[in-house]
Amino acid sequence: MKPRIRIEEAVKNFGHVQALKGASLEVQPGEVVLIIGPSGSGKSTLLRSVNRLERLTSGHIWIDDDRVSGPKADIRRIREEVGMVFQSFNLFPHLRVLDNISLGPRNVKKTAKSAAEEKSRALLKKVGLSEKEQAWPEQLSGGQQQRVAIARALAMEPKVMLFDEPTSALDPEMIKEVLDVMLALAQEGMTMLVVSHEMGFARAAADKVVFMDEGQIVELGPPDQLFNSPREERTQRFLKHIL
Repeated sequence: MKPRIRIEEAVKNFGHVQALKGASLEVQPGEVVLIIGPSGSGKSTLLRSVNRLERLTSGHIWIDDDRVSGPKADIRRIREEVGMVFQSFNLFPHLRVLDNISLGPRNVKKTAKSAAEEKSRALLKKVGLSEKEQAWPEQLSGGQQQRVAIARALAMEPKVMLFDEPTSALDPEMIKEVLDVMLALAQEGMTMLVVSHEMGFARAAADKVVFMDEGQIVELGPPDQLFNSPREERTQRFLKHIL
């Protein structure tokens, strides 16, 4: 089977700092891959490179047959196909929830307003927020705002969803509601690349876990293998702090 995401020898330099040092990874269609590692290990840089929020210094990234990293890459089309959810919710404060979700399809895909709003309502139902369509972002809890952010990304009907520590800014009681939405997406077969240290989600949803350190992929494997019997000494040291 052809990988949905293929990363080959990804290198990213920020001045004299090398954030990625030849990272390679494949994600199959419908696969959920969780990336863990210490702060500064290159996790978010790798994730952001998949939809060209960061441009690689060298190496290659493909989404299906489209080369994301190429100089002639159609960045607008890439970002239509690759949804991204950040730590901060990034909702438009001057737009109600329904408009936040329907804006992308209307402006980018030129979807008719009525059709875009119908799809947005279906997505709000999917994330458990049907009653909030006319709310302003400031009226929502952090967990509710993050679920709206997920619905907004899904409104573009992406092939791939990227999550960059989506629960790190949330109070503990709000984390589960966001993870439940992500778990449902995984069960529906969405291809997902997730930076997170939520071990419960990893065990429930991840097909593979990747451990990164100092810009490199140190180890990867199924959650049970990586968490219970990691091969690399660096992985073992890291997991002692988080498990």
